Amino acid sequence: MNILTQLVIGLIALLHLYILWLEMFAWTTRAKKVFKAIPEDQFEKTKVLAANQGLYNGFLAAGLIWSLCINETNWSKNVALFFLGCVLVAGLYGAMTASKRIFFVQAVPAILGLLSLLF
Repeated sequence: MNILTQLVIGLIALLHLYILWLEMFAWTTRAKKVFKAIPEDQFEKTKVLAANQGLYNGFLAAGLIWSLCINETNWSKNVALFFLGCVLVAGLYGAMTASKRIFFVQAVPAILGLLSLLF
């Protein structure tokens, strides 16, 4: 993997670690400022659901970080392809069901990562 691809993957992993933190640990505080479309009275009621989502974002970040730690080129690339594909699917689904903004925050970086990895 070239340095640009590694950088893009690393940034996507950091983004998902940030989302993990927001959804698992800052849902009733900082997340209110980020997820403005959600009525304020819903944050406490959806705290457990958000934490579950945050955990899944942590798995995406862990997989991307794992891909950067693998020394064997083909294995590293395949792991990165899988997890970038998962991020892309999650971003597309989120854009269709929750907010169009998710496409730009999550799916576009995954597309850039996949393009960088493949070309």
